[in-house]
Amino acid sequence: MIRVLAIGECMIELTHREADVLSLGCAGDTFNTATYLSRLTGSAELQVDYLTLVGDDHYSDRIVAAMRAEGVGTDRIGRVAGAQPGLYLVRTDEHGERSFTYYRSQSAARGLFADGEPDFDGYDLVHLSAISLQILAPPARERLRAALRRFRDAGGRVSFDSNYRPAGWDGAAVAAEQVRELWSLTAIGLPTFSDEQALFGDPTAESTVDRLRAAGVADVAVKDGAAGCVVLDGERVVRVPAVPVESVVDSTAAGDAFDAGYLAARLTGADPVAAAHRAQELAATVIRHRGAIVAESVLPRRSAAPVG
Repeated sequence: MIRVLAIGECMIELTHREADVLSLGCAGDTFNTATYLSRLTGSAELQVDYLTLVGDDHYSDRIVAAMRAEGVGTDRIGRVAGAQPGLYLVRTDEHGERSFTYYRSQSAARGLFADGEPDFDGYDLVHLSAISLQILAPPARERLRAALRRFRDAGGRVSFDSNYRPAGWDGAAVAAEQVRELWSLTAIGLPTFSDEQALFGDPTAESTVDRLRAAGVADVAVKDGAAGCVVLDGERVVRVPAVPVESVVDSTAAGDAFDAGYLAARLTGADPVAAAHRAQELAATVIRHRGAIVAESVLPRRSAAPVG
């Protein structure tokens, strides 16, 4: 069985259904990926765990329960007495494009790796994003990188999504430096072209693939919105079209779902182009529904047994 560990922050999500009506869920970029990865794969072939910190309040309990219900392992989740999770609100316009308002400056997850380096023993893949880095204090980022370096040197693989959100970084130069250092440790790169363009000035998604390949990333899939994605298939750089949809209801978690679809396919033996097609199909499903995590009726779990 393949073991995956996702690192990051799961927050309480409040999504506008109407101007004055909101629905409550649990979401966060790497959590969304972990959830969809768990749904796509049977428990006999892959187990995904989540590493974060939450508080000891009702909403932290809800987050942990949501993970267990999705088959995501929670043994690596720490509890912080008196702390709470982050919160964000989502609005979508008539085209399904989303905007976010965050309340997360004091969230429990910001204390990750404050006291020591994480242990990745027993895992085959560690997945994280630039948001996983963004929430950490600089010494904690150093501890995480040191642990990832040892993990890679011992034969483990790192997958990384440079999910760039300017708010929360001390400038684009700091973000670019942190992302660049993670690319040097990455085996599977899952960036969005617009993020890499903002950080590094890439003119095209194909040039992003070339830059990451030169940095040592052997497996690359660059998301490029409605233009599809560009993947590295051996020595070839291949553009894979997006799956057309009649209308976009909510683009929240489209990239996270793509990451899950791509990882699920690659980790179970699919080639990069086939994996990209499956990833695009999942993203197209997710954007036709509201919220980061679609209902089970839309995307059923292959393995329904909860994991402790």
